[in-house]
Amino acid sequence: MRLGDEKINHLSHLILDGLLKRDIAVLLGDEIKAIKEIKRVITQELRIDEEIDGYVRAKLNSYSRRIPEGSPEWEVMYKKFFQEEMGKRMRGF
Repeated sequence: MRLGDEKINHLSHLILDGLLKRDIAVLLGDEIKAIKEIKRVITQELRIDEEIDGYVRAKLNSYSRRIPEGSPEWEVMYKKFFQEEMGKRMRGF
């Protein structure tokens, strides 16, 4: 999923505000640094999703039997492979 800088900035502020209002986090330093870190994490996660999306699409396209994109079969396989790949990457953390 692609998000522009304005959307990422807006989401970052919403996240920080939500964390602070619910006493989930306490801001000990500079708010600007906190926003930058939230933006970095959002951007990194979106990049991982894009990488996995490309991997899964390439895997589905490599099948000798063409599966039409958007078909129920394609959707089921896409979700399955996406979750599997996400699980592999999450185990590394």
